[in-house]
Amino acid sequence: MAVIRIALPAGTARAWQSELARRLVAAGHNVRFVAGKGDDAWPGVVRSILAVEERLWRRNSPLWANVPAAFDRSAGVADLAIDLAGDAIEPTALSLRFDGSPSASAAAAALLRGRLPDLEVVRGGHVIARAAPMVDGRIQLGRGLDDVLARAITLLAATVERVLAGETPAPLATESRLATDESGLASAVAFRAMPRAAGEVARRMFVWPAHWRVGYRFHDGPGVAELGQLRGPDWTILPDDGARYYADPFAFGHRGRHFIFVEEYPHHGGKGLISVAEFDGGGRPSVPRVVLEEPHHLSYPQVFARGDDIFMLPEAGASNALTLYRAERFPDVWRPYRTLIEGRALFDATLLEHGGRLWMFASERDGAGSTSDTMVAFFADRLEGPWTAHRANPIAIDRAAARPGGAFARVGRRIVRPVQDGTEIYGGGLGLSDLVRLDEQAVEFSRPVAILGMKSWPYPRIHTLNRAGRLEVIDGLAEVRKVRAA
Repeated sequence: MAVIRIALPAGTARAWQSELARRLVAAGHNVRFVAGKGDDAWPGVVRSILAVEERLWRRNSPLWANVPAAFDRSAGVADLAIDLAGDAIEPTALSLRFDGSPSASAAAAALLRGRLPDLEVVRGGHVIARAAPMVDGRIQLGRGLDDVLARAITLLAATVERVLAGETPAPLATESRLATDESGLASAVAFRAMPRAAGEVARRMFVWPAHWRVGYRFHDGPGVAELGQLRGPDWTILPDDGARYYADPFAFGHRGRHFIFVEEYPHHGGKGLISVAEFDGGGRPSVPRVVLEEPHHLSYPQVFARGDDIFMLPEAGASNALTLYRAERFPDVWRPYRTLIEGRALFDATLLEHGGRLWMFASERDGAGSTSDTMVAFFADRLEGPWTAHRANPIAIDRAAARPGGAFARVGRRIVRPVQDGTEIYGGGLGLSDLVRLDEQAVEFSRPVAILGMKSWPYPRIHTLNRAGRLEVIDGLAEVRKVRAA
């Protein structure tokens, strides 16, 4: 058990700092709060906006809120110090920077300016860890700030464990950021944040907040994974009725027949289902029909064969478990086969066979915050498990390189991973990343390269890419007017 001392600004505590302490205590450490000398006075415009939002929406326990905390006035020895007060007194202490500032108000300032903030952990004057949080809530400042603070907890907790384990992370380059300026914030709120939020609210009165469309094509030549772009044969859109969308397409071939498995999301239903469309001899798809429904949301229907069996590993993060299904009668009847991982909210888990064993990559919602920025990995010797969490988890906290966007593709000697980029918006883009290293000690991917050639597909915001034989599939975010439920 390590003794950890956390210095807080001016003897005050916020909910995210209290949650960080709770998590470290749960990991077996003795955590003490001490009052630092730094001041964490937030700009008035930030405090005013958060107060107005609280009156309007009354959210429970936001991470940025002030909370009571007990402070230790003794000068006891600690194994590790965390400076969240901006004192910068102890050279061996870990400190957190929001766009270069010790105050989370800098993250709020970035969000008001329409920019997503980054996080850095500093020790001895060097950046030793970095995160690029995804922000799902971009209309309300408080929701966006909570997304950032949730990943501040993830980043600090992971860094603490690595430092206590004796790891010495290599220093990272420091990035310059915009300074927090209250007068500039007032202008940003008046001329950028408020018009942006009002425009989005008005848009959602007439169109669905999100409506995905699936594209497909049959061809024998190189595809998107090989070319890094969408050019080639024309894409055909899988029709929908406007009251539901289809997304997360996975192509699958079976006994000479071709199928697309998709997430089907009825806008008035509130949860995703798994459906399948089958192609006839002329290459025309049937209307997708539901083949799997659970009480919770389902999506990302990764379908694959092993031996004589056909399996599906859909996303079911809302269930807090990862369940593998087996086809009892393909493609219509699926039964739960094995729960691979329990007690973790995993999203878009994607399998890879490499080096004589099975690997799984997913994004994880670590307590709170976004589901699209924290990459974790697991490995097993057999599909049924047991699955072991990688020692380097979380592998990355990166809105542009964490969440899977389809099955791995083998391109010559390369292993290519489609990955979602949520920098602009959830599902705002897709990149391709090469596997560099994968073993029990480390996981490394190249920086994702954005897919090009969007002129051949009418929806430039894509977040899923897959192929099976001649059938290649993608999806794209469309602007679709609201219609009544049938």
